[in-house]
This record gives sequence, structure tokens and C-alpha cells, in this order.
Amino acid sequence: MGIQRAQRASLALTLNYVAFALAVSAVTTSYWCEGTRKVVKPFCMGTVKVKQTYCIRFNSSNINDTRLVQYIYETGEEKFLMRKFHAGIWFSCEQTVDLIGFNCRSFLEITPDHERGVLWLCIVAECLYIALLFTGGALMVIEMCPCFNLINRLKLNAFAALCTALSGLFGMVAHMMFTTAFQLAVQMGPEDWRPKTWDYSWSYLLAWGSFGTCMGSAVTVLNHYTKTITEFKFKRRTIEKKLRIKQKILELDMPEDLWYINSLQEQADQHAALYVNSNQPSCFNPTILDNWDREYC
Repeated sequence: MGIQRAQRASLALTLNYVAFALAVSAVTTSYWCEGTRKVVKPFCMGTVKVKQTYCIRFNSSNINDTRLVQYIYETGEEKFLMRKFHAGIWFSCEQTVDLIGFNCRSFLEITPDHERGVLWLCIVAECLYIALLFTGGALMVIEMCPCFNLINRLKLNAFAALCTALSGLFGMVAHMMFTTAFQLAVQMGPEDWRPKTWDYSWSYLLAWGSFGTCMGSAVTVLNHYTKTITEFKFKRRTIEKKLRIKQKILELDMPEDLWYINSLQEQADQHAALYVNSNQPSCFNPTILDNWDREYC
């Protein structure tokens, strides 16, 4: 048996909630990309009693004494330090000199001036993505309210499917625009920020996971809408056919027993069609049911 109407609506709403939670988590974090930067170690300041790996030590702590020959112990790659960084839509954070905390600055400042339009497009598309996703979920909740009739529910369902599909489109554009903006910043950004190595991180995966879940919700809502329309049209055609047959019988003054037989045949055809469509069969007309049919229904 296929998924029933209420179950399809619940599934679409659940997917919408998951997509919304993933989208908010991705946008509010700054781990879309992370990597390392190769920087020269600063000189150690003050008296150094233990060896520190994040700064360059002199052989003597009295660096102001010009009579002493000063030399350093680090050579080659030891003079450089690999600092970790992570970046998102809003901020880019890099490890401090002592490698304990992070210093953050706006990612908009890092993006080249002539390419900031790409980042603004990403920000606007992300906001529209979340807003439309929330709107689609709200319409799904309202559509499940029992106070609306079938026609109003179909209208709400159609708008929910439209909002969810549009949100997925904006989400895809936003994620692709951030990828472009970050790659431009890596190539043409300031020298004191350009990373040596980088890769996409978990926030980026959350963003694309949200997009996939959003499209799954849109497909489920659209399937729910089209299947409801199909069932509604099938019932309407059945009723119209029944009325036409009844009208012809009345015009020809046919016996009542023949009308009873035709009604039974129409009900049987309707049952067979519903079984083929994998739906739970509706009961026959109570006015023409026998005892066994009533117990079955």
C-alpha cells in the first residue's frame, strides 16, 4: 500500500524542518572552508625559559646589548609557522600568534573590491533561501489544519510546493556563489590572508545537505498535490458518469432493478480502480449494500 495523504504531508513537513535547521546551522557558522597559512614566526619577547615553537628565540635574552653576537636556532622551514584558519559567509578566523585562540574579521573585507558583488549575491540568495523555506513549512502546517476544505488545502499545498522549490533554487545559487567568492579571495585576496592549503568543511556539507533535503521536501509536496488532484478528478468523473447514467435511465423509464444492477457495477469498477492506484478502497453506496459489504467496509 502506498503512502497515504496524511503521511505524505507529514513526510514533506519533516523534510522541510530538517532542511531549515541545516540551513540555519550552516549560515550561522564560519566553517564553510578551513585550511592553513604559512607565516614567518615572530621573535620571542622577554625572557624565554622554555622552548616555544611559535616564535624565534635568540641565544641571549638581552637583545639590546650590541656587544653580544645574536643568533637564532631556527633554520629553514623551522622559521615558518602553519596557522589554522576557517571561513564562512560572514567571518574569517585565524589562529593567534600563540596558537591558543582565533582572531576574526569580516569576510567582506577579505574579498577583492571588484568581486564583492558575488559575495553580496550569495548573502541575498541565502537569506531568500531560508525565508522561502520557512514560508513553505508554515504553509504546510496551515494546510494540515482540519478547518479548511479540500479546495483551500489544494491551494495551500500548491503555494507550499512553489515556495519550497524556489527556496531550493536560491539555495543552490547561494552555495555556488560562495564557492566562487572564496576561490576569488584565495587568488586575489590580501597577502596576509591567502591560505597555503584549504578545503571545504562541515558547514559547507550542512549547506548542501540542506539543499538536498529541501528538494526532497519539494518533490514530496508536489507529489502530494498531484496525487490529490488525480484522486479528486477521478471521483468527479465517476460522479458525473453516474449522474449521466441515472438521467438516461429516468428518460427511458427503465425498471428500478436495472438501476440497482448498474449501480453495483459502477461501484465494483470504482473499487477495482482504487486497488490499481494503491489506495484504500472506499465503501459502496450504503443504500445498495448488503450485510457482508457493510461488515467489510
